[in-house]
Amino acid sequence: MQGWKPDITGTLGPKYLAIAEAIARDVEAGMLNAGDRLPPQRMLAEALGVDLTTITRAYGEAQRLGLIEGDGRRGSFVRGKSEPAGILYKEPADAGMNAPPEAPDRLLEKAFAASVAQLLGRSDGPAPFHYQPRGGMALAREAGAALLRGRGIPAQEDMVLVSAGGQHALHAVISTELQPGDVLAVGAFVYPGLLSVARRYGLKLRAVPSDAEGMLPDALAMACAEGAVAVYLVPTNDNPTTATMGQSRRAALAAVIREHGIKLIEDDAYGMLPERPLAPIAALVPERSWHIASVSKILSPGLRVAWVAAPDVAAAWRLAADLHETAVMAPPLNVAVVADWLHGSTFDTLCTATRAEARARQAIARSVLRADSFHAQEEGYHLWMPLPDGANATEIVYALRPQGLSVVAGDAFAVEPASAPPALRISIGGSTPRDRLERALRLLDALTTPDVTRKIALV
Repeated sequence: MQGWKPDITGTLGPKYLAIAEAIARDVEAGMLNAGDRLPPQRMLAEALGVDLTTITRAYGEAQRLGLIEGDGRRGSFVRGKSEPAGILYKEPADAGMNAPPEAPDRLLEKAFAASVAQLLGRSDGPAPFHYQPRGGMALAREAGAALLRGRGIPAQEDMVLVSAGGQHALHAVISTELQPGDVLAVGAFVYPGLLSVARRYGLKLRAVPSDAEGMLPDALAMACAEGAVAVYLVPTNDNPTTATMGQSRRAALAAVIREHGIKLIEDDAYGMLPERPLAPIAALVPERSWHIASVSKILSPGLRVAWVAAPDVAAAWRLAADLHETAVMAPPLNVAVVADWLHGSTFDTLCTATRAEARARQAIARSVLRADSFHAQEEGYHLWMPLPDGANATEIVYALRPQGLSVVAGDAFAVEPASAPPALRISIGGSTPRDRLERALRLLDALTTPDVTRKIALV
């Protein structure tokens, strides 16, 4: 309908969401029908007095919700009521978080809906609306243990617990296994969730030197000799530095852990993203390891499902008490769905889709940004960009925020923020369309050229 013009006067929140909501409303009211052609983006932008990017975002949101579909140069067309439009959420996603890219064609949503329908239609299925036993429902613990055994960890069902995401598991491990004043070895830059838990429990963090592969074994040995009782490692696609350890580095670190008798907290959030994943460090030193495997970074953070493998049964049930005390249980319906995916082929299918989309976005980053300006993994979806000394990372973040690009200044990850060199972590995942991502990365490239960076540093 070429003459269609939504009324967005007086609406609250972003205009692009108001436009997408108007499309949903007019489809429901019959003012827009299946097959109707929407006005060209530039024409609608002029009619509403907004910029072209607002209309592009609105049409992108409407397409994501299944309201419209694009047909190249012919334009955008209404799909009608053949599929529920869903809810338009006005609350934006947290721009500081690193979310996996959404697979095309609403693959995750469709898989979730299909599994829910199947699970709720079975009389012998799990009870997804009731309290679950401590440690999680048996079918999910079995599925998690099988998943971890497939990665080389000798995990049995009674040593594997279900948690409400990786952060929940990390909180439980630290609260049950470490004491205030204990020294925990970490990299110079580390996941902020670990930093917050460490502060809450009064741990002393020891920043251990690293190289392009991550923590140096000799440096870890020195930290152990000086009092470290545990080490926190993200061996694959470290957050934020993207460093990935090779198998020999993992083996060397496992040897140090065993020799010094320290505890390993292995946060393997990205470990299943590579097409050929390496064995976790926990597979090499299981008797000293607390291994966390979450679906937040490989499928969706909204599922809130993770597994934590303890070194023995006693340690597992200490964790179970803390997990129950802090969150009672992971969302039972979500847990049942993920377990169902693991028993079939859906889990692998979804991981493959995430991996493919991450590769496509990395290709965009490589085509836009200078090759020597950032670090990344081909199958990851964040970048680590060191900046010249004196650069004002915060000002660059502020400049990029209106573009919808998730950028965080490096000092948010630093064990010692005051002395941390300037850097940025850029997330290229989430629901941002590829074309918009490319435009935002071009601005990032411009803002981080040496002459512009020097000027921003003076602001």
